[in-house]
Amino acid sequence: MMRSALATGPFARESKFLPLPPARIRPDGLFEGYASLFGIADLGKDVVEPGAFRDSLVRRGPGGVKLLWQHDPAEPIGRWVALAEDGRGLFVRGQLSLAVARAREIHALMREGAVDGLSIGFRSEKARTEPRSGLRRLERVDLWEVSIVTFPMLPQARVTAVKALRCTPPSARAASGQAAFARS
Repeated sequence: MMRSALATGPFARESKFLPLPPARIRPDGLFEGYASLFGIADLGKDVVEPGAFRDSLVRRGPGGVKLLWQHDPAEPIGRWVALAEDGRGLFVRGQLSLAVARAREIHALMREGAVDGLSIGFRSEKARTEPRSGLRRLERVDLWEVSIVTFPMLPQARVTAVKALRCTPPSARAASGQAAFARS
């Protein structure tokens, strides 16, 4: 386990994460992870509720949600192959376009474990703010992009694997009894 502290003093934040072993990283640019987790407050005090993405995913599909670098609309780096809500959150599978120089750079950083954050870009359609805690509960959002980022607003939103196309979401693997990683 690695630890990192981003600042010192009263605003110190500690992150704990396990780097991806290089042996699991594939050269084809396909990766998956969770871009959002239900019921967990992010650093901006937003909490995504189960079902919040449902309508947007039906309306847009994977092709209507952009895959960007650091939320920069001038930096598209691939496409989303699959986006789905499961019991944990918003599961994503993306394909980096390795014909694009920036995507090749990001792929190299992902292979080294230097970049693994995911972050959503959305417009809130239905939300309520809790007066006591100040948390904003997002009940319905219009998802328009998911980015690979250095520091996600939800620290747990991470790329979990870079591997072959036949991988399946964790909820589907659990239901079918498949191993955590598909072999290719």
